[in-house]
Amino acid sequence: MSGLVIRSAEVDGRIVDVHIAGGRIVAVTTRSAGDGEEAFDAGGGALVPGLHDHHVHILALAAAARSVAVGPADVAGAQGFGRALRAADAALEPGRWLRAVGYHESVAGALDRHGLDAVVPGRPVRLQHRSGAMWMLNSAALEVLGVAAADLAGVERAADGRPTGRLFGLDAWLGERLPRRPLDLAAVGRQLLDYGVTGLTDATPTEGPEDVETLAAAVADGSLPQHVVVTGGPGLDPGAGAGLARGPVKVVVADHALPGLDELAAAIARTHADGRPVAVHCVTRVALLLALAAWDETGSRPGDRIEHGAVVHPADAVRIARHGLTVVTQPAFVAVRGDDYLADVEADDRPHLWPCAGLLRAGVPVAGSTDAPFGPADPWQAIAAAVARRTPSGLLVGADERLAPRRALDLFLGRPGAPGGPPRRVTPGAPADLCLLAAPLEAALRAPSADLVVATVRAGRLRPVGAAGSLCQDGLP
Repeated sequence: MSGLVIRSAEVDGRIVDVHIAGGRIVAVTTRSAGDGEEAFDAGGGALVPGLHDHHVHILALAAAARSVAVGPADVAGAQGFGRALRAADAALEPGRWLRAVGYHESVAGALDRHGLDAVVPGRPVRLQHRSGAMWMLNSAALEVLGVAAADLAGVERAADGRPTGRLFGLDAWLGERLPRRPLDLAAVGRQLLDYGVTGLTDATPTEGPEDVETLAAAVADGSLPQHVVVTGGPGLDPGAGAGLARGPVKVVVADHALPGLDELAAAIARTHADGRPVAVHCVTRVALLLALAAWDETGSRPGDRIEHGAVVHPADAVRIARHGLTVVTQPAFVAVRGDDYLADVEADDRPHLWPCAGLLRAGVPVAGSTDAPFGPADPWQAIAAAVARRTPSGLLVGADERLAPRRALDLFLGRPGAPGGPPRRVTPGAPADLCLLAAPLEAALRAPSADLVVATVRAGRLRPVGAAGSLCQDGLP
């Protein structure tokens, strides 16, 4: 039988050969490769299920690759910020928009149109806050888009009625008016395969079918090799993106414009009536309490989940468990933004930032994700952060929230349709979506890192880390 065998791999503590055919694991044995099987020697390294990122923004991740990174880790203060934007301005042809991402106020303060004009006055500039909730536009961009005359709730205005350049929750509006450029989704797919990621849940609340169709086309032609689940907003056509798995409906509780309780409860009830679960975006505790109050009104259904859960007090965790909700969280934010949180977040909330262990103790299923590009796309950083709970300066945040290394890995091993559920296993009959590490699992988890990923198997096709092109049809180059 033609297929692939991964020889001498550690699976559940045993050294075995894993035989693959037709996109599935057909046997886990101690025998050598049979006739017609290509062989790849694992050398005793751990073979685990491929990682699934349960909350990511795929198109935004591709767009970030052609944007100017201006976050605190990318530029040195206001001077570095100015140099980065001016250099990008000089490199672009006339008329092209300049797109920058990852901005935080610690870089150059609370920017508005005038602050951006002082750096790049003539070219349209749009700058995304690292939270993803706000875009900042300079005067040239505002004029091109006609924002001054637009009647939009998300446009911040000064006392004289003129727009400040800060736009909240208007991604879809901007997307309809800005020139669309092709995105290199193949590069995103290759990068994620190097991390051992075989599955993605796109959590973008898009309601335009074009974005979903773009993802579907990339999956269909193999340029995006991962298994993709899409959520989409309440208004997304259920038939959009044929061929993609459909997850819960994304409902955003935006902190800059909190919905009323009746409005939120009605949105959840409508989604349930359509036979779909909801994934409710809750970052702050205020948003979480509002969402829980809405669930008190409507009740929950299997598959309902909370996205982020950045602040969850123990009493809130009990309420989440009572509703049977899952929390899909991003522990890497402690590692990359923890010092900012300790400076900016209320003291009562700090021990309960990005909880994992506390939710599990309360009986809440917890799944891991990256929120890329708003967080690091490497899930191993999230796994390491869930274990260490250290800020960039080394401070410990929420010691009681630390996870054992194997439990942290399991955050990314739940089935795509059941995040936080039992971890997938390397067993006969399972899909051949696998991640091969350079060391046995116990050793690898002492210092979790994507550097330990040797190869990824997606739908039975093996791709060594760093290999160019698509996955190998027969398992080997």
